[in-house]
Amino acid sequence: MVAPPNFEEVQSMYRPPRFNGQYYRWWKTRMHDFIMAEDSKLWDVICDGPFVLTKNVGDLPLIMPKTRKEYTDADRKAVEKNFRAKKILVYGIGPDEYNRISAYQSAKEIWEALQTAHEGTTQVKQSKIDMITTEYELFRMKDDESIQDMQTRFTSIINELHSLSETIPRNKLMRKILNIYPSSWESKVNVIIEAKDLQELTIDELVGNLRTYEMKKKIDSERREPKKEKNLVLKAEGKNSSEKDCDMAYLTKRFQKMVRRNGGIPKRGSSSRPKIYDLCHKCGNPGYFIKECPLLKQEHF
Repeated sequence: MVAPPNFEEVQSMYRPPRFNGQYYRWWKTRMHDFIMAEDSKLWDVICDGPFVLTKNVGDLPLIMPKTRKEYTDADRKAVEKNFRAKKILVYGIGPDEYNRISAYQSAKEIWEALQTAHEGTTQVKQSKIDMITTEYELFRMKDDESIQDMQTRFTSIINELHSLSETIPRNKLMRKILNIYPSSWESKVNVIIEAKDLQELTIDELVGNLRTYEMKKKIDSERREPKKEKNLVLKAEGKNSSEKDCDMAYLTKRFQKMVRRNGGIPKRGSSSRPKIYDLCHKCGNPGYFIKECPLLKQEHF
């Protein structure tokens, strides 16, 4: 049953629920409960119509309505039931809905007029039942959905059918609930079917059992998460180490190639510079520099 979004009850518990033209089935259920809490006989008046007070005429088998002057105190209380029920219904609707029912004199007529306007005729009502029944049959729990969210959606569909006077037996509801879970729940569902008597198990007990299992799955998942993160770090570190090894091998290969191209690595102590760098720039002889050249010394003498 669909309720108004972001609904917050601001009315007094002693006032009837308000209907503004939307969410009729939601209002209808709440209005029924309000009237029953006020006086169950008022609901009888809405369903069966107002009391018609009659009298017998003489000795003849003739029954006629009583006039107002002939009402007893008990008769007046019976007549008041219709006006009390009518008052509650009128106080529970807005101006637009009031224009729809203002001409009716009985609470039964008002209720049926609202019902026909917002639920349609019998044919329209049956079409709605068929549509919601199809939604019920195709209902499945989503992979990322919690038990609580799933139950809220499922209960909404059941209440919609109930508001249209379509009731699904409890044993069928139980089996439907057990068949709407994804494959990851298959083992738990099988355990419940084997261990529990579905004829005795209530829907609340079943959902409570599944919510407990859901909490356990969540805790186990949270425990495994740090290990998973650690494995990812180790894997990343291993990948970085492998990349460094590859880079080192590549550089080594390049260096060896360059060495081979230049004729090898020079031995320690040897020089690859030309011998001209070891000659004296004054006399051109090897073995000393210009400052030690004999010719330079002779010039100074």
